[in-house]
Amino acid sequence: MDSKLAPQAEARETAAEPEVPVSNPQEKLDGKPSSYSMMEPKMRRIYGEFYREIYFSEKKHLDTKTQELISIAASLVAKCQGCIEGHLKKAIQAGATPEEISETLSIAAAINAAAIIDLTDVAAANLNINHFPSDGPRFRG
Repeated sequence: MDSKLAPQAEARETAAEPEVPVSNPQEKLDGKPSSYSMMEPKMRRIYGEFYREIYFSEKKHLDTKTQELISIAASLVAKCQGCIEGHLKKAIQAGATPEEISETLSIAAAINAAAIIDLTDVAAANLNINHFPSDGPRFRG
């Protein structure tokens, strides 16, 4: 990638075994393998470069707090528990307020609800079902 990565990225590239991204660095409990244990080192390196380019590039366009709030919403929709916890911690460290986090959760919930509406609208159209016909705006009483 053309943009300059954070200084720590250059040190990682020279290591024999590339470090995994820090999105979920905790070891699993009860002797279970750590995260990324199913990815071969080459793919971990590629993912790590991608991750660092998004979150640590000197040319990124969004500030860290905004990135982390977006990441919380995306993690919720993707149902990634480790992602949710990691990005919540990072958002708080970046100065996100409880109200900003709450609004982020509400947006994720609204998008998930809209996805359900969209899927059922498509299914209804495909099956020619129209249980509750509407003649006006969506959010009218």
